[in-house]
Amino acid sequence: MDVAILGCGYVGLELGRRLVAAGHRAVGVRRSDAGLDAVEAAGLEAVRADVTDPEDLAAVPDADAVVFAASSGGRDAAAAREVYVEGLRTAIEAFGERANPPDRFVYTSSTGVYGDHGGDWVDEETALDPATEKAEVLVEAERVAREVPREYGVDGTVARLAGIYGPGRTRLERYLEGPVTEGYLNMVHRDDIAGAIRFLLEEGLARDEVVLVVDDEPVSKWAFADWLADGCGVARPEKRTVEERLADADDASERVRRRLLTSKRCSNAKLRGLGYQFEYPTYREGYRPEIEALQSDGG
Repeated sequence: MDVAILGCGYVGLELGRRLVAAGHRAVGVRRSDAGLDAVEAAGLEAVRADVTDPEDLAAVPDADAVVFAASSGGRDAAAAREVYVEGLRTAIEAFGERANPPDRFVYTSSTGVYGDHGGDWVDEETALDPATEKAEVLVEAERVAREVPREYGVDGTVARLAGIYGPGRTRLERYLEGPVTEGYLNMVHRDDIAGAIRFLLEEGLARDEVVLVVDDEPVSKWAFADWLADGCGVARPEKRTVEERLADADDASERVRRRLLTSKRCSNAKLRGLGYQFEYPTYREGYRPEIEALQSDGG
């Protein structure tokens, strides 16, 4: 299987490594020299292209599957729209119009599309209620990812990712130093994102569907912070309610306020039901190597 990974960054590089290890061809697409160096260092074929430029995308070889994992770099809603909606549409059209179009197109979305559900469980059938302008863009991008591939006879899949963590991206200090505001964390290890997407591609599953990619156990931020502190042998951090956090930040933007008031627990029952086996079923397995590394460094 030949796979093109557009926006081959933190998740895409691991996906590419796993695909190559399994005997597939993986092409990583980035814009910058540093990005291309990272793709090559991971053992993938590197191609320079901007996902918003169809002429650039012509340089990317034909593929059986295309994974759109590009990032807007954490910028505002306008930047997100340029990448996640316009860039996504451009990429689908560029590959769909080829003489040999791909069989699959996978778009990596976010659980941010759900909005607030008062701490209740959500799944692929839950109605979306985006709480911020950027989340509204992500909902629109999901629609593009599902509808536009059909125009070219291509199956579109939305992999809706929870909060990503893994090597080099654990944010331990944030939870160990505090203060920690209440709410739920929905997380998934980078390796399980890569593993799940590879699994769906290899098994031909979730065609024209949405799949939540999240681990087994949403956890209270307070409980998570205490677990980390106990494991690291440090004092448990200060806690704050949402009301206290908002009172401390009278100048908080509406986006920040909405994010603080958003709470849900994401279910991975569908992904589990398809047969995917997690390498890191919960945060306990995923964060254990980081805690052990801190302990060995005397931190």
